[in-house]
Amino acid sequence: MTTTTDIICTPQRIQSLIHDVRGRQVMIDRDLAALYGVETRVLIQATKRNPARFPQDFMFQMNTEEFAHWKSQIVMSKNDKIGLRRPPYVFTEQGVAMLSAVLKSATAVEISVAIVRAFVMMRQYLTLQTPIAQELADIKERGTDRIGKTTKTDRQPTKPTKNRIQNKRTTINQKHT
Repeated sequence: MTTTTDIICTPQRIQSLIHDVRGRQVMIDRDLAALYGVETRVLIQATKRNPARFPQDFMFQMNTEEFAHWKSQIVMSKNDKIGLRRPPYVFTEQGVAMLSAVLKSATAVEISVAIVRAFVMMRQYLTLQTPIAQELADIKERGTDRIGKTTKTDRQPTKPTKNRIQNKRTTINQKHT
């Protein structure tokens, strides 16, 4: 049975909401609030009431520089910019898992499971891409080494030999007959 949560929280939609901040994959508080169907302030209040569940490696607030960079990377309408007076909080995969415990609803559990699956899919994709990227780098390096080792004689065009000229004449004569 397909639920409303399944339609709204496709892995692709969730993956599009995952950002890289401080070298970590995170989700922004306002995006999580929208997925969970709560106001951002409610989500943050729940985390403030349960600080033991949200250590610095599960949830942190962007600094001013990160906030400015993030805002420059996304397209926002005027309405989206309303409420962005402070840098947002961001949640790692572990922080998202903790959110379902503090929000305490069936929807929160469903959404958290979908989000964790999206994080896992991204991690698997990146794991598969790393060896491919390394192979490409190796091929590129070998190609660069090979090009660098060309000699002056390699760069000179070859002169047509008598045999090549004879072969071309034979081919031309065969086409015309």
